[in-house]
Amino acid sequence: MSASNPDQFENERTATSSQTGAQLVVKALQDQGVDLVFGYPGGTIMPFYDALPGSSLRHILVRHEQAAAFAADAYARATGKAGVCIATSGPGATNLLTGIANAFLDSVPMIAITGQVPTAVMGTDAFQEIDIFGMAMPVVKHSFLIRKAEDIPHIIARAFQIATSGRPGPVLIDLPKDIAQMQVPSPVKAILPPAPTRQPAMADISDAIELLKTAKQPVLYIGGGVAKSGASKALRSMNEIAGIPAVATLTGLGVLPTGSENFFGMLGMHGSKAANILVQKSDVLLVCGARFDDRATGKLDSFAAGARVIHLDCDPAEISKLRHVDVAVPGALKAAIEQLKVPKLNIEPWRKQAKDLRRQFAFDYNAPGAGVFAPAFLEKLSRRAPNNFVATCDVGQHQMWVAQHCNFNRPEAHLTSGGLGAMGYGIPAGIGAKLGNPKDCVVTITGDGSIMMNIQELATIRRYGIGLKIVLFDNSALGLVRQWQELFYEQNFSEVDLYDNPDFASVARAFGIEAFTVSRREQVDGAIERLLKTDGPVLAHVRIDPRENVWPLVPPGKSNAEMMEP
Repeated sequence: MSASNPDQFENERTATSSQTGAQLVVKALQDQGVDLVFGYPGGTIMPFYDALPGSSLRHILVRHEQAAAFAADAYARATGKAGVCIATSGPGATNLLTGIANAFLDSVPMIAITGQVPTAVMGTDAFQEIDIFGMAMPVVKHSFLIRKAEDIPHIIARAFQIATSGRPGPVLIDLPKDIAQMQVPSPVKAILPPAPTRQPAMADISDAIELLKTAKQPVLYIGGGVAKSGASKALRSMNEIAGIPAVATLTGLGVLPTGSENFFGMLGMHGSKAANILVQKSDVLLVCGARFDDRATGKLDSFAAGARVIHLDCDPAEISKLRHVDVAVPGALKAAIEQLKVPKLNIEPWRKQAKDLRRQFAFDYNAPGAGVFAPAFLEKLSRRAPNNFVATCDVGQHQMWVAQHCNFNRPEAHLTSGGLGAMGYGIPAGIGAKLGNPKDCVVTITGDGSIMMNIQELATIRRYGIGLKIVLFDNSALGLVRQWQELFYEQNFSEVDLYDNPDFASVARAFGIEAFTVSRREQVDGAIERLLKTDGPVLAHVRIDPRENVWPLVPPGKSNAEMMEP
């Protein structure tokens, strides 16, 4: 972390005109190709908002700063460009922190710009003074506290370079109010190319290929890093030839189309039974852009215990951090996968076994009863949706059902809070994804607990006419917590009953958004058709059985081979 240091920049300035520091921020963002920012004004960031009118930046006024960060995060995931969020000092800055942490844990490029009290009163506990530089330190790639207005273009250029290079992540820029108001000569444009990433060593690639050639039961383990490195196409090409049975983490879904012949589902706590069994039986595990997260591995010392591991990752710190690696391939992930020229492997018995497992443990959508079965609703929705379907998920049972039952043809189609598991992500993420790619069919899938975290963003949707479709599963409970209390806490249902939920369809209509309620199975087809055909924003309030659980489930502290089923 560092405050700005003028010695680290080559400052070529022209004195033909002058601008305020805030005007330099606006210009520098434009120079970086930014066209859309998410924010909320306040006292110390007011100079930026004074400089904003007349610029080419489109500002989206959210109704809570956390939503600005979540929307910027999803915009980045959907477009591949760094998202930008803006807030004032004090509570504005602290409200961004959850979204910044979300971007950090999921390796999403983001620039967070916060106002700060004037430098003369910093350290005096001034009104709305918070050390956001220090508070954000554990959840950013880098931070800048601007001390000189003339450094602004270079600092912003450097922030974008850091956020988008190597393993992506968020960068914080803290802007004191007096620096934003200061008049300075207008500097030249500052553009910095992405920092070079270490290239993989050909010796490591050769070792990986040789180990794969010896495999009888290999598995390709896909993480979120594949898409973030732009390596999805390369991985598809590689595995189309090699034919290795593949599984994915929550954030790796869509790298291989979920309907692909070689894809066998998500692994981990709520993964498919076929995926978990294949990993446990594997003799060689080819890990691409994953970090052996506990939700994916279960009990780590029993995870794929008989497998030798090949690990490709752009972040050397992740290799052998949690699991010993037999062949390490650190460096640019896209280059590594492109150079991994694996021939078609002679593993037909293993492929047949994998396909038999997929058939044996296929999900059953014929649930008893007359109510709506959420997995069946989601499977049908994603099958009927156009190819540009995008799901932005909140966190809870519905998040796991989306991962299990929706079809995804590209990783950008599944936007979810993976590492942080932040409730309230879904609607702001839907806003960011839809604004990033307006032609996409973006559907936020949320729950009655999660939607209340950022329900005020229905006003943002209405203000900008954002054609976001919302599926709200309502079981009048904090479903995933209730499920765990049922299974592991002797049915001591403590503080999970949401019996006093409002009529969510009426709430949405009060915000000026079309809404309807679904409670019976025979209504599902019509509900999906209405949802998909509505041009503007629409909310489907879907009532489901509060006793419905997510299956299968790997209990805490257990191996992925020990899956619970109903």
